[in-house]
Amino acid sequence: MTAPNINIKNKRATFDYELIDKYIAGIQLYGTEIKSLRGGHGSLVDSYCYFNKGELWVKGMRISEYFYGTFNNHIPDRERKLLLQKKELVKLERKVKESGLTIVPHHLFINERGLAKLEIFLARGKREYDKRESLKEKDSKRDMDRIKKHF
Repeated sequence: MTAPNINIKNKRATFDYELIDKYIAGIQLYGTEIKSLRGGHGSLVDSYCYFNKGELWVKGMRISEYFYGTFNNHIPDRERKLLLQKKELVKLERKVKESGLTIVPHHLFINERGLAKLEIFLARGKREYDKRESLKEKDSKRDMDRIKKHF
């Protein structure tokens, strides 16, 4: 059985943050959440990760209610626990506390075994001039692709 091609991304993450380290975390899901995700009904807009008592949680991630769910449906905007190894959690928590970095969810997918995974990044916020520079690079790349297409 192949996993469905679920591609839920946080497009603002690369614009607002400079992505440093990448981690793949499991997500603790309940009830009909995985069925809704397999249908592609999820959003990472304005989501972020934080530590609470040594555990990593994601807040702001929305998984819409499952269409065929009855009164057993899940809460769409609840906070979800992320599953990482203890060594990775300690390393992330130390870096977030000491150097002012943040943890940003970037990509939600389902792996080959059918488990929901979240790609998170240790990130540093961009300043306004950095954002303008990335917009200039994006526009120039688009212009170059347009020129290549015509020749």
